[in-house]
Amino acid sequence: MMSKRAGAGIGVAVVLLVALGACIYATSWDNMNDEPTSIPYNGTDGMNAESNTNDDGTLKTNSLNYGVFEAYGPLLIVLALLMFGAMVGGICVAREEVENDDTD
Repeated sequence: MMSKRAGAGIGVAVVLLVALGACIYATSWDNMNDEPTSIPYNGTDGMNAESNTNDDGTLKTNSLNYGVFEAYGPLLIVLALLMFGAMVGGICVAREEVENDDTD
């Protein structure tokens, strides 16, 4: 029989995989090409970020900020949660190894 802790871990893993699949499905991949192309980045003039915004203050669709955070935002959020979970899991494994260390 599986412990409650292992069951909770498996449940969280399944929920994250479902969320990752949903984000991949919901992301629009229509603007992806079958061959490599250059990144549609219009650049900035030094520290001046005004060239990335329209006159009304919204991001231009060909700016790097829009391409990363607006187009793929849901996918980045799920990947960030996945990486955070991996970091916490690594800490838990390291603590268990220290507690079970009997080299003394």
